[in-house]
Amino acid sequence: MNFVLVTTAAIPVLVALGCYLWYFVPPVSGGGGGAQIAGDQDGNPITLESWVKGHKPNDRELVQGLKGEPYYLISTEDNIKDFALLSVCTHLGCVVPWNKAANKFCCPCHGSQYDENGKVVRGPAPLSLALAHTTTVDGKLALTPWPEQDFRTDTPPWWKV
Repeated sequence: MNFVLVTTAAIPVLVALGCYLWYFVPPVSGGGGGAQIAGDQDGNPITLESWVKGHKPNDRELVQGLKGEPYYLISTEDNIKDFALLSVCTHLGCVVPWNKAANKFCCPCHGSQYDENGKVVRGPAPLSLALAHTTTVDGKLALTPWPEQDFRTDTPPWWKV
């Protein structure tokens, strides 16, 4: 009878203790950083052909990128640039719109400004916008993590790859 009592009491205690300890295990990203297909505002895949037809050179538009985050794709004459910019301000996380008149990304929350490549030019944002590689997979636009050195600042990437 003691065995039954101890066992039935120990199982919920051990499950609760396991859940409590699991809370302190840091989350890790999965996978090897493969390409993730870019999606439009509805989550539908974007093809390179349709992108080039619908955008003029130097156009910037938000797409769903890595981990569902909003990234800017930047158009060129007949393609897109080889990098995409995460549109989240490095100060407090506001989405940073492109200001065509000023030729900058201007954060509406606290006034941080980024140049056309996402490099911070005016604070309070401490860091430039995060980068991702752009590529095509079966004709669809895709983004991959950027683990290399940041070409804008010649520093290692601050964002998690």
